Amino acid sequence: MTATTLTPSIIGQVEKHHTAILNRVLAGTTLDEKRWITLNQAAAAGAPVERAAHIVRIAGMTQWMPAAVEAALNALVETGLVAELPDARVEVTEAGRALVAKVRAESGAIVSRAYGVVSAEDLATAARVLTTITSRLSEELAPA
Repeated sequence: MTATTLTPSIIGQVEKHHTAILNRVLAGTTLDEKRWITLNQAAAAGAPVERAAHIVRIAGMTQWMPAAVEAALNALVETGLVAELPDARVEVTEAGRALVAKVRAESGAIVSRAYGVVSAEDLATAARVLTTITSRLSEELAPA
């Protein structure tokens, strides 16, 4: 019998399931995955963020084109979830913070149930392994 080992297929399946859960929770909101990540990361900053730097950071984190992140940010401004400040910064509005809290709570409950069946030690190991793999792949993707 062959032991199961970590493969790109397994990582992809996990990512697809995470995305499906997120999409279920985002249903009925004005958010899609790009808007959610752009909003959630701005909210995680806890303070206004420089607009251009936020776009670059999200693009790098997700491997999306900066124009796609900018479009998501513009949509968040248009829907009132993010406000533009006069000094080229943006901040999450009260409505944006409330929506972030709702999505985090709903998706967090589902994810917690799934992750709860795995030991803390195994989760820590998985985190170290996936962080190392992601770092190496980022190096491979970096311009030469």
